Amino acid sequence: MGNLKKLVIGILMFVGISSLGMTQQDPQYSHYMFNQMVINPGFAGSSDMICASMLHREQWIGFDGAPSTTLFHANSPVNPFGISSGVGLVIMNDKAGFSSNLNISASYAYRLNVGNGKLGIGVSLGFINQSLEPNWYIPSSDYHQPPSSDPLIPESNESVFVFDMGLGLFYTLDELYVGISTTHLNEAKYKYSKGTPYQRRHYYLTAGYNFQLSNPLFEILPTLQVLSDGTTSEISVNANMLYNKKFWGGVSYKAGSAVVGLLGIQLINGLRIGYAYEFPTSDIIKSTSGSHEFMVNYCFRLAVDRSPRRYKSIRFL
Repeated sequence: MGNLKKLVIGILMFVGISSLGMTQQDPQYSHYMFNQMVINPGFAGSSDMICASMLHREQWIGFDGAPSTTLFHANSPVNPFGISSGVGLVIMNDKAGFSSNLNISASYAYRLNVGNGKLGIGVSLGFINQSLEPNWYIPSSDYHQPPSSDPLIPESNESVFVFDMGLGLFYTLDELYVGISTTHLNEAKYKYSKGTPYQRRHYYLTAGYNFQLSNPLFEILPTLQVLSDGTTSEISVNANMLYNKKFWGGVSYKAGSAVVGLLGIQLINGLRIGYAYEFPTSDIIKSTSGSHEFMVNYCFRLAVDRSPRRYKSIRFL
């Protein structure tokens, strides 16, 4: 079994390193290892606890019109008619430039035993509301034309609702997890008065492993995320160290774009707080001091006769 785990991790690392690049539409998070619910409906219920998380990200501080994202997600195991399942909810508000996106989706995962592990097969259904509030500045020159001269450039405020759908598989085996998912499966079209852009489908591959060191107080948790929209790709790799199952710190590398530092703490009541600072390595560093991200998470059980559970891995949020 140990050789199988090593083989899976090796294959995932090879696939990821072979897919370097940069994606465009979906917001990306420094705490991606704590936010599987956002990209993979198969994750719902995988912690066997009721979990809720909030995250706020301010990207490229000092850059006019830079992205700002606020996120809430929750998931819980359920057993309707004795069927092992999970349900989840994701609410995201993402702003960048003229555009503001509100994404709300609900997820269901059917959970079954596969080998010695557990597989979640999930689907998410929801909607996206994209709003445009253009405020164009046109320099006075014979060479600059107003937006009205271009049939694809919006001039007034617009708001469009579209249906959105996602699919995902999430598998856990001892200390290993692997997730494969797609968001925006239906590639919905935004029908504006000028032009009809569409939401490009995104594909995700995620993996993580919990290594217990010889000192029982310390654990290493490496993770990997590969994202592709079918044209370009992005890879993120991370290694967090967990101390006494209460404190964690680590470093991530986003290939070609940023280096990230992470810190976090789990309080005695099960509340977790995390912070990440992202330092860009691309040319945009000339215009920004970096990105900041804050995360708060709480997990609990409904059964009142059980003592609080201590996690063996901080990936299950």
